Amino acid sequence: MAGSAGWTEASPAGHTAAGGARGRGSGQTPSEFLENPSQSSRLTAPFRKHVRPKKQHEIRRLGELVKKLSDLTGCTQVVDIGSGQGHLSRFMSLGLGLTVKSVEGDPRLVERAQRLDRELLQALEKEEKRRPQVVLAGPRCSPQHVVRWVEPTALCEELLLPLETPPRGGARLLLTGLHACGDLSVTLLRHFSCPEVVALASVGCCYMKLSDPGGYPLSQWVAGLPGHELPYRLREGACHALEEYAGRLRRSGPGLRTHCYRAALETVIRGARPELRRPGVQGIPRVHELKIEEYVQRGLQRVGLDPRLPLNLAALRAHLSQENRVVAFFSLALLLAPLVESLILLDRLLYLQEQGFHAELLPIFSPELSPRNLVLVATKRPLGEAFSLLETEDR
Repeated sequence: MAGSAGWTEASPAGHTAAGGARGRGSGQTPSEFLENPSQSSRLTAPFRKHVRPKKQHEIRRLGELVKKLSDLTGCTQVVDIGSGQGHLSRFMSLGLGLTVKSVEGDPRLVERAQRLDRELLQALEKEEKRRPQVVLAGPRCSPQHVVRWVEPTALCEELLLPLETPPRGGARLLLTGLHACGDLSVTLLRHFSCPEVVALASVGCCYMKLSDPGGYPLSQWVAGLPGHELPYRLREGACHALEEYAGRLRRSGPGLRTHCYRAALETVIRGARPELRRPGVQGIPRVHELKIEEYVQRGLQRVGLDPRLPLNLAALRAHLSQENRVVAFFSLALLLAPLVESLILLDRLLYLQEQGFHAELLPIFSPELSPRNLVLVATKRPLGEAFSLLETEDR
């Protein structure tokens, strides 16, 4: 991926981050979406169904990397942690022929994943009858779905319970997680030391949800840096899409008003309940078309406060006059996002290296499509130059 930065196995002082964690995007549409911006030309139609373009790109690229890593390490089973609706697990098992266990804590998502598995199997069977020349990547076997919240202290045992141990030797597991939220990515790293685990491919997300302490810092090296602390505001900012926001600034549309509305809502929240700071507000559609008081009322309801609270409309409208300053402040804060993300990801890489493992950060997604575009890959034994081949495109 041109312009993105990766890190190799080196001493802490040797790590650099040209352009920040995400690297500088090319600004070009990935080739797989040139013919149709909503359908990847690199995935067959059955694997694109119910999957947005962003996710199509992600499951294909990470799935291909996991397949290569599995072959290199002799992995017998892939464990997809925080699998959601199972799109990645489904592609790895039914598209790439891997043996996959899919672990998700929400039973509703698991039920939907199983339904999508059945739909995909039916679609593949129809396609096979229509095109008998199609060659499968491996045996057709759906992922094993398990409803389970992953507990940091019991992960090793839980991973092995539903799996059949190969007749010769033991289970050789590869852990993966696609944008595993907050501490879930950290949990994968902590349990990479399990003897059954031979490889790891983790893409993190939602850094603001990292527990404090425990989720950051992980490495002794970063913990020893003066001023290494990352408050909530910095960690939350590191999750914003820098590339997407640059486009919004260029268009200079009314959607930028959202930031000023959210800032005004925060003043009302703190006035009503000072201890409730920066609560997550579920998306409110078409914010820029709402009056400020309508937005605040909806926002209050979404954070569990009474939407009928008396509002100082004069103060709220005075806040709106600061819109340009709010956008400028947000833009400056966003410039720090790649640096903060770099620090968090380098901390994770160093944590693994300090334990004697072999780890590297590889840019595998287009940052224009998927800003969290770096995968942390780790193995128990050195792979040498094979590491750098993991991110290359399959042709």
